Formats: sequence, C-alpha cells, structure tokens
Amino acid sequence: MSLRPPASRRVLLVLLALLVLAGAAFLVWRSPRSDAAPPPPPAGASSAADPEQLRYPKGAAQLAMIRTDAMPRVPLPLAEPLSARLVYDEDATARIGVGFSGRIVALRVGPGDSVRAGQVLADIDSPDYGTARADLGKALADEKRKQLAAERGRELAPGDAIAHKDLEALEADHAQALEEVERARRRLQNMNPRGLRGEGQRLQLVSPMDGLVAERTATPALEVAPGMAAPLFVVTDPRRLWLMIDLPERLLGRIKLGSAVSVESDAYPGRRFAATVRQVGHAVDTNTRRVPVRAQLDNAGLELLPEMFVRAQLLQEDGSGVRVPNEALVNRGVHSYVFVEESPGAFRRRQVELLAQGSDTSYVREGLAGNERVVTAGALLLDAELTTRTSERP
Repeated sequence: MSLRPPASRRVLLVLLALLVLAGAAFLVWRSPRSDAAPPPPPAGASSAADPEQLRYPKGAAQLAMIRTDAMPRVPLPLAEPLSARLVYDEDATARIGVGFSGRIVALRVGPGDSVRAGQVLADIDSPDYGTARADLGKALADEKRKQLAAERGRELAPGDAIAHKDLEALEADHAQALEEVERARRRLQNMNPRGLRGEGQRLQLVSPMDGLVAERTATPALEVAPGMAAPLFVVTDPRRLWLMIDLPERLLGRIKLGSAVSVESDAYPGRRFAATVRQVGHAVDTNTRRVPVRAQLDNAGLELLPEMFVRAQLLQEDGSGVRVPNEALVNRGVHSYVFVEESPGAFRRRQVELLAQGSDTSYVREGLAGNERVVTAGALLLDAELTTRTSERP
C-alpha cells in the first residue's frame, strides 16, 4: 500500500506554507529600518540649546502672518504728542490785492497753477488809475511851463525888465507846480505800490514770487477795490509750512527756540516729518490755558497740506531710544519683550526696558540696538507658539 498522502492533502500543505512565508515577509516589511532618517522636527520648534528662539522653514504658513520692520534709534520725546495744525508759511506767502478800483477783464492763472515771479495773474481795467496817470501828466506839463516862466523872469530881472514882485510870483508858481507833481506821483505810487505794468488805464497784476496759486477769489468781470475782505490771489511756496502747536503750560520751561519736533499725520501712517521751533508765544490763551508755539516744517515732498491737523511731539536734546509700535510688545508680568528677526525665518524673544509708553508707540531704553528688525505684526502669535513649545519639552 502506497504511503504518499492524497493529492488534496498535498495542495493544502503547500497553501499553508505559502501563507506562513507571506506573514513573515509582511512582519519584516513593517519593522522599522535602522538606517531610516528620523522624522523632521515640527515647524516652529525651538532648539534645545536656545529656548528663546523660533525657526520656520521657508514657505511656512506662519511667516505670512508676521511682519518685521527696521527700528532706528531716535531722539526721546519730552511728552505725549500734542495737537497741532499746519498753515501757510507767511514768510513765503503773498496775499495779492489792489490799491485802486477797477474791473477784471482777463484771468491768466487758476488755483493750483505754478507761477514765476513777474508772471501775469490778471488784467484789470481801472478808470481811477487812468485818471491818476493823467493828473500826473498834467502836473508835469504845468511844472515844466512854470519852470520856463521862472527862468525867463530871472533872466529879465537884472535889467529891470520885470518887477521884483513879479519874479517872486513866478518862482512861487513854479514851487507850487513842483509840489503838485510830487502829490500826483505819490498818489499814483499808492495806487500801484508794486509798480505793475500797464498801458493807459489797464494794469497787469503780477506775482511777486515763485510759487503756487493756493487760493483765487478773482473771477471774470469782478469789480475790485482797495480793502476787499479777501485777497484776489494767494501765492505761496508749498515746500515751506508753519506748524502751530498748542503747548501746555507745564512744558513751557522745557522748550526753546531751535527745539526739534517730530510730526505725524493720519494721512501717512508710520511717516515722521521734521520741524524746528521758531517762535514761542508770549501769552497764555485764557480759554485753553495753552501757549501758541510756531515751528517751521520742511515739506520738500509736498505730502502735507495747509490746514491739516497733525500730532506734534517735542524731542529732547540729549538721549535716544528705539521707538516701536505697541503691537510689537509682549507683556509678561512686569516685564516686556519683543521678537527680533535674526535671519530669515529665525526669531528671538528678547526682554526690553521701556523708557516711555504712549497710546500708539513706546520707547525702548535697553534691549534693542538701532536698526534691528523687530516683529511689528504677529508678536503674540510667536509668543504663544514659543510658550507652547517650551511647556511641551520634558
């Protein structure tokens, strides 16, 4: 009798062996390999050697919520920002009117136009000016006639051809004619003190300086006269402005001529403009209990405009600090911190000492050097993540 198992049993044993081999191969595949690279550390993890630093790889989502800015050292403020107003620099402004009656017959420039010294602004027809010119002409002619008569009398007097009293009368007439010429000339000068060009009774109103036509009340066919409520034209140099500051009494002893002023405007967030104190008022406003202070502002870029309301901050002569926005500060108990960008994607939390803290910005006395890049948006995000990573470390 044959001892070989039946064919069905042999097939079953082969299948069992294949299953065992497949299971062993699966276990080997699932086991960790000794030469495999360790998993990368989580993004934003602080290094074990430096728990105050965060590093993000390039393209990390957190970087899109972080903004950094270079923060230079600046002079320290005397006090909180003060309310101020910009006005025309009257030393560089001409308010142009007329000293005679007349009517505008032609306008040559409009508001906002740039003009040069001597450029014609308007043509004015003035019968009064024409009459004054005619009076001067008649006075000159009469003076010339009486001068000749007086000269003839002086020639005839030695030969007794003319009585002495007649010579005196001729000389008196000539003196009166001279006074009449002077009176007519002064009247004409008062009507036209700037020596406007003209022909007959038509005059050309010109600009006395280079600048910009800031205002124009002149209109076609407007009747003009001396003493009008508003000037016909206001020409000014827009690169120069006056800054009018309302100074509290308590700061009066800490400001002097030449003091530096830092100016901010809502129209240009983050921008600072420089001004210099030129005049301190000699009286206190009885209503506001403030002293008017005038500073000169350089507006070379023409960004600022007259009648703007701005914030002015008086600066100390000595000492400096780093001005940072309050959004950059992280307060932990009695201490304040900022995050400094050391390299792209690398941020360090650093403790700072504040010198002064305002509603929008603060000044750092110690902890920051000038022109370091400080996180101005996203500081709280960095602080929260750094605190979380530190607490998770065993």
